[in-house]
Amino acid sequence: MILYNVTIILDEQIHANWLKWLRNEHLKELMSTGFFISYRVLKVLDSPNEGVTYCVQYIADSVEKYNEYLQIHPNQLQTNVPAEFLNKFVVFSTLMEFIEAE
Repeated sequence: MILYNVTIILDEQIHANWLKWLRNEHLKELMSTGFFISYRVLKVLDSPNEGVTYCVQYIADSVEKYNEYLQIHPNQLQTNVPAEFLNKFVVFSTLMEFIEAE
């Protein structure tokens, strides 16, 4: 299994609205594609950064499924962001493979 982790550092003023958008729109849209089997949204409690930091983790059955998603929906994970949030966050991502989980 593959975990695609997106870390977002948001301005304090927008984080509540961003979280509403994420829950009400983005996650539903992304999960409806069928390429990811689950997701998690986490808030980082001890971030050294200014603002509010979240991690959104999407889980796919395989790297092939993840790559297939990217071919069909290029840039959807990071570009379908409402204009009200533009230039008010920093994002970076990592792709990880599960080695062991319980």
